[in-house]
Amino acid sequence: MVKGDAEGGPLVLVTGATGYVGGRLLGELAGRRVRLRCLARRPAALVGRVGPGVEVVGGDVRDWCSLERALRGVEAAYYLVHRMAGSRDYAQEDREAAECFGAVAREAGVRRIVYLGGLGDESDPRLSAHLRSRHEVGRILRGSGVETIEFRASMVIGAGSLSFELLRALTERLPVMVCPRWLATPTQPIAVADVVAYLVAALALPAGPSRVFEVGTPEVTTYRDLIREYARQRGLRRWLVTVPVLTPRLSAAWLAVVTPARYEVGRHLIEGLRNPMVVRDPAAREVFSIRPMGVAEAIGRALAELGGGAGVAAADGVGGR
Repeated sequence: MVKGDAEGGPLVLVTGATGYVGGRLLGELAGRRVRLRCLARRPAALVGRVGPGVEVVGGDVRDWCSLERALRGVEAAYYLVHRMAGSRDYAQEDREAAECFGAVAREAGVRRIVYLGGLGDESDPRLSAHLRSRHEVGRILRGSGVETIEFRASMVIGAGSLSFELLRALTERLPVMVCPRWLATPTQPIAVADVVAYLVAALALPAGPSRVFEVGTPEVTTYRDLIREYARQRGLRRWLVTVPVLTPRLSAAWLAVVTPARYEVGRHLIEGLRNPMVVRDPAAREVFSIRPMGVAEAIGRALAELGGGAGVAAADGVGGR
């Protein structure tokens, strides 16, 4: 268990606080007995988004010196960064960042790292480069010598999540969708409220070895069914026509609904749809009291937050989520 001092609770570092999940996590932690510190490459981006008691440190997860400042005195650190949105060589950069973060965290005496990665079968030779990178980061952090709690999730359903915004854009803008057959790939997404609940609960786990927890909705679904459920709740009539493969022309048509700044991220996310992303290990249900909501409720909550879902807005950064 992460323990703090008598004055204000443990000091907790959040990286990726300007992203979608990180921002939500900050809101949840703010009401708890912890002291918060954020590491951000652009501290100005957090102005107005953090409370007066939150310390913001400028720096980068690949910079040893800034990590030493950020991790000094920290009991637990959330690692919620992913460089896919800003680099074509994101796998190498993520590898270097995880190695640097783990090494500095060990030297600083950090007791626990909490990391959010992606579902997917590591033994599958067809696993996308994006998911392989996510798994590699988890292995590096677990191998750092600091106890690491890794959560693996599929699509995060919530207003502003990039993967959900991609689904929303496709459904809102394309009355007829020519779809590859791998849209029938099984998946278990998770509501943003549930993934944040798991991240918060990780602070209270008893000290022990590093662990990996797979999390998702109670039911296995498909991306085709997610589109249909979104359309049903929005009162939209949509026709899905299946084709054997995703041709370059079709891929370009799909990505045309994503803003240009998100093209690379959207491409990697679509490539990842080929891989089954389901919960195979029930450990999370056994260890945590959290019972994730179902797909229909998760989509309903996201739409309610969007005010009914009218229009398609640009997504906030979500670290590949």
